[in-house]
Amino acid sequence: MSDRQTPRPRPPRPQSVEDLAKLCAAAALQKKAQDLIVLDVGQLAGYADYFIIATGRSTRQAQAIAENVARVCKKAGRPPMGEEGLREGRWALLDFGDVVVHVFHEPVRVFYDLESLWGDAPRLEFDPQELTAALPPEAESSPGAIVWDD
Repeated sequence: MSDRQTPRPRPPRPQSVEDLAKLCAAAALQKKAQDLIVLDVGQLAGYADYFIIATGRSTRQAQAIAENVARVCKKAGRPPMGEEGLREGRWALLDFGDVVVHVFHEPVRVFYDLESLWGDAPRLEFDPQELTAALPPEAESSPGAIVWDD
C-alpha cells in the first residue's frame, strides 16, 4: 500500500466546548499564530463560551491560520457554522457556536483591541507544545498543509 492510500490520522473529536477551543488554538498555533489568547467569555456573553484571538504577521498568514483552523475542525467533525473575512485576511472570524475564533492581521488587531473590550474575561491557560502535539503531524508531501484522506 502506498503512502497515498494510507489514511492519515484525524485530529481528535472534541468532547467538550473547552476541547473545541483547545483544538482551534492548536490549529492556529500549527500555522505559527502570534499572541494567541483564549478568553472564557461564558459568564459575559450569551452567545459563546470562548473567544480565541490570534495574529498573523501578514494577511496571507492570517488567511492560512483561519483556513487551517476551519480545516482541522472540519476533519474533527466540528466544521464552522459561519466564516467571514477569509479572502481579505485582515480579520477572519470563524463561528463554531460556543467558540468564536478571531484571526487578525497585526495592525487590525491593534486597532480593534478585543482583549481590552473583553478584559474582564478570564484567560484559558494552556501549554502550546502540548496542544500542538495532540494534532496529527502535517503532511510531508505538502509542507505547511494538513492533508487527510476522506
